[in-house]
Amino acid sequence: MAWSATQYSLFEDERTRAVRDLLAAVPPRSVRHATDLGCGPGNSTEVLLQRHPDAQVTALDSDADMIDKARQRPRLSIPRVRCEIADIAGWTAQEPQDLILANASLQWVPEHGNLYPHLVRQLSEGGSLAVQTPDNLDEPAHRQLREIASRGPWAAKFADFSLPPRHNAGFYYDLLSPLCARVDVWRTTYHHPLAGGAEAVVEWFKGSALRPYLARLDEGEQTDFLQLYLQAMQHDYPAASDGKVLLPFPRLFVVATR
Repeated sequence: MAWSATQYSLFEDERTRAVRDLLAAVPPRSVRHATDLGCGPGNSTEVLLQRHPDAQVTALDSDADMIDKARQRPRLSIPRVRCEIADIAGWTAQEPQDLILANASLQWVPEHGNLYPHLVRQLSEGGSLAVQTPDNLDEPAHRQLREIASRGPWAAKFADFSLPPRHNAGFYYDLLSPLCARVDVWRTTYHHPLAGGAEAVVEWFKGSALRPYLARLDEGEQTDFLQLYLQAMQHDYPAASDGKVLLPFPRLFVVATR
């Protein structure tokens, strides 16, 4: 599944807000080595560097377009930052990490019961794993994706389709508490005002949740799928009094400190 850094970055300010809140909750300490897993176009890596300007930072993403976009950011074009293509599922640190950041990336990776403990083991003593994942599969934007996929003429193409499972706060607390000195878990729902009505909601999810669905369709089917999705978004996300659409977006946060 290829990504578009340009499409993803259309709502960069809104997408970056969560990583600021996440890193603000990490216990303060000196950070010499840090990694941004699933760095996307580099917006999360910039926030990491703002908080830890002296850290050696590795920014990883599996998508070449995302890494190209990250490398073009002037703030990341310094010797202390390496932007590299890599698979999160198979990543192992070259040296103990004082901070591992994963902002809106681990929801695409399966087997969290193995992945999260593996990431904690890459931390130095007192280091933190800071993770934010969308927790919105029950929101209309996702329910309609599943509905449209299952009832359209393309239904057979989705017969074996599934996303990696997502887990609740209790799962991560129970998983990480035996491995960490402190585990902080919370859930926040952001309400993003988007100019452009329901069309803006569609554009938002073109950069994320729509991608695995559209990847299974040919060009004509993609057009029809998006039209049905727009109609559903117009129904489920009516405009506010100023014409903007408020997009509720729940996110789950985990800060696990070793």
